[in-house]
Amino acid sequence: MKFLKTLAVTTALATTMMANPGFAAERIALVVKSLGNGFFDAAAKGAEEAAKELGDVEVIYTGPTSATAEGQIEIINSLIAQQVDAIAISANDPDALVPALEKAMERGIKVISWDSGVAPEGRMIHLNPSDTGLIGETIIKLAADYLPNGGDVAILSASSTATNQNAWIDAAKEILPTKFPNINLVSVVYGDDDSVKSTNEAKGLIATYPDLDAIIAPTTVGVVAAAQVVTDEGLIGKINVTGLALPSEFKQFIDNGASQAVALWNPIDLGYSAVYLSHQLIGGMEAKPGATFSIGKVGEITLDDTNSAAMAAPFQFDKSNIDEFSKIY
Repeated sequence: MKFLKTLAVTTALATTMMANPGFAAERIALVVKSLGNGFFDAAAKGAEEAAKELGDVEVIYTGPTSATAEGQIEIINSLIAQQVDAIAISANDPDALVPALEKAMERGIKVISWDSGVAPEGRMIHLNPSDTGLIGETIIKLAADYLPNGGDVAILSASSTATNQNAWIDAAKEILPTKFPNINLVSVVYGDDDSVKSTNEAKGLIATYPDLDAIIAPTTVGVVAAAQVVTDEGLIGKINVTGLALPSEFKQFIDNGASQAVALWNPIDLGYSAVYLSHQLIGGMEAKPGATFSIGKVGEITLDDTNSAAMAAPFQFDKSNIDEFSKIY
């Protein structure tokens, strides 16, 4: 089958079956933007944790080999054919996935988006990792804190259609004039969550803006690529790289001074929470504004008027704590 040839799929992360031999586990598909991404691998660990804790859940961890809507649509259609109970997806495009996900819901499959959202008609709940406005402010503040006299910054994002990235960038632009008037955003470029393209985009920013003071990458792939470029080109101390990073992937760049600080929420908690939400929808809980859902040990969320909610505030990593957290995720 084409699906098997073109997509790498990892299944059966964890299943704890009930004693009743007639019992069938719920099957929840955790669909990520692309496989081989440390952020999503960490989320899969959290999904496995939740499955073990709930005791009646099998998680199917899957995603395309590159971060495209087309790859995710093919996976969604395959999951519909497999008659999974729920799909929890981090979307590569908010709109392109809607027809396939609507089809899934018509077949009785519960659908949530997490991390990067789907348009409301294509899902029942969206779980933001954190409040959009707070993330937008945080990524600018991470640069501004180390530019007391202001300066030029550029943003290296993921894909131009990534829902979460665009929302964070819009929020950042909105607060710049009032909260960070001395910070000048010179450009926004897109690395498509691809290491090679992100590297080339970072090099392009440095060549185009010789007075650049900081590169902000609100993507775990882009921030590593940019920090590596700054390291390789001998620009440590001149250009500060910051944004959203996995501590385990980024520790070396805090250690060598290519970055002063980065932030992130816990992706393990994010995958864990996505499975908890899916499980409750399968169990009959209704997704509606004002409804409160448990996300297990992480806490609880209350849905807003778009059936969205935020999990937690971003957490900052710097020289004081990066070693500790790099051993966790």
